[in-house]
Amino acid sequence: MGVKLVNIGFGNIVSANRVIAIVSPESAPIKRMIQESRDKGLLIDATYGRRTRAVIVADSEHIILSAMQPETVANRLTDKNE
Repeated sequence: MGVKLVNIGFGNIVSANRVIAIVSPESAPIKRMIQESRDKGLLIDATYGRRTRAVIVADSEHIILSAMQPETVANRLTDKNE
């Protein structure tokens, strides 16, 4: 089984095998989770200053912020052509 990489926008790539969840950043619990990971130094901001639209939770407890819609990231994760 090879490593599958997924583009999360602006040339940023994450390992699909490490992704646990892709969620919207709108709810208070997700905002708290983002702040806690920022405080721990586990936040990766891949938005390039744009609005955060997807929050990617990795199995290493890292939180990755993306400017792409959660549906778009999920479609790229499940793309059968790659």
